Amino acid sequence: MDFLNIAISKGRIGKEAYNLFKEVGIGDSINLNSRKLIFKDEENKISYIYVKSSDVLTYVENGVADLGIVGKDIILENEADVYEIFDLGLGKCKFVVAGIKEQHIYCKDQVLKVATKYPNIAKKYFDKKSKKIKLIKLSGSVELAPLVGLSDVIVDLVQTGNTLKANNLQIIEEMFDISTRLVCNRISYRFKYDIIANLIQLLKGREN
Repeated sequence: MDFLNIAISKGRIGKEAYNLFKEVGIGDSINLNSRKLIFKDEENKISYIYVKSSDVLTYVENGVADLGIVGKDIILENEADVYEIFDLGLGKCKFVVAGIKEQHIYCKDQVLKVATKYPNIAKKYFDKKSKKIKLIKLSGSVELAPLVGLSDVIVDLVQTGNTLKANNLQIIEEMFDISTRLVCNRISYRFKYDIIANLIQLLKGREN
């Protein structure tokens, strides 16, 4: 019997996925304190591969992993050729447009400067609103951009909103909700369908 290969994001999502798998009885082979990147569960024929969150889709799309556990934000930003098959309900947060408190930024016909780690998501969102923007891609601390005049607003993920408040920023618009998803390689979905379907039923069972 072939192994089912699952790519999991390192960090918070990885910890949540580990807890989930432990809860349904298939996570005993994983050791989060180890420096190993591959954990094999011989009994259940599952191989877990720990990778950077930005690389999960690459492993799944290229067939190295049959399944991947990754945030919806990564899926939307990268538009990989994979199936999104199940919402795990983990890591819930939302995309927002945020800016300096009490500052009017939506001026008619004025180009809006938008700083974000997610340029594709931001572009699509403002395109739908027919709003002209200038995208400024940052890798971290996007909250700083409007404070120093680099941008008018930011597009980012928010969970509690505490970082925004601490930097005198406020949510201007809520865009959409985000959570952790299970994605699948297209060929694996065809040839390992029964195994994948059984795993999904196992994960769904925890909700009952």
